[in-house]
Amino acid sequence: MSQTSLIFLVILVAIAAFVVIQVQAAKRRQTLAAWALSHGLEFHSAHDDSLGDRHPHFACLNRGDHRYADNVMEGQIEGHRVCAFDYHYETSNGDDKTRHHLSAVIVTTNLPLKPLVIRHRNFLDQVAAAVGFEGIQFEWTEFNKEFHVTSSDHRWAFDVLPQATMEFLMNSPKFTLEFQLCQVMAYRNALFQPADFDSAIQVVEGILRRLPPSLVKELRGVEE
Repeated sequence: MSQTSLIFLVILVAIAAFVVIQVQAAKRRQTLAAWALSHGLEFHSAHDDSLGDRHPHFACLNRGDHRYADNVMEGQIEGHRVCAFDYHYETSNGDDKTRHHLSAVIVTTNLPLKPLVIRHRNFLDQVAAAVGFEGIQFEWTEFNKEFHVTSSDHRWAFDVLPQATMEFLMNSPKFTLEFQLCQVMAYRNALFQPADFDSAIQVVEGILRRLPPSLVKELRGVEE
């Protein structure tokens, strides 16, 4: 094959890849627009490069460069303000750039929440635990094996995670959950399918419904 033919072939492959990506993106927009409509949410397909700035307390929205959200869906679900979206950012290692994609939901409450992260354990957590660096430990060993929980306020973590809530999380789909200010985010480092947005909202709502009444009363007292 001549050099000219090779260049032509490379160009064709690049064009084909671009077309496939655009078709997949259009299909995803249509699917999520339908999901948003079925839930009474507003849908915005345009890139939103300010979402991370509006939520600077969530670290995953302020990583890397060229950050933006798209397929943003906003409105009220079960009495809470919900913002669901896809998110993109880039990281660099020398001349190599990596694009990252995630999906998330942010549920806004009327309670002044404290910082807390609940996520499933990974291999690095196991390595850290072996040398004495562990998250907050609960009385339920199986929960400790499955989840890594961090907060600067250990009492807050125990208050949010009574036995009933730990049992609920053990039987729920996997998400990273982060409490900040009056909001709870559920996300994965991958794009959601529509059913995943439903699951993420249900997990967050399930945790909020299980907050002990005494804790809710205390928080409302702080708020007032």
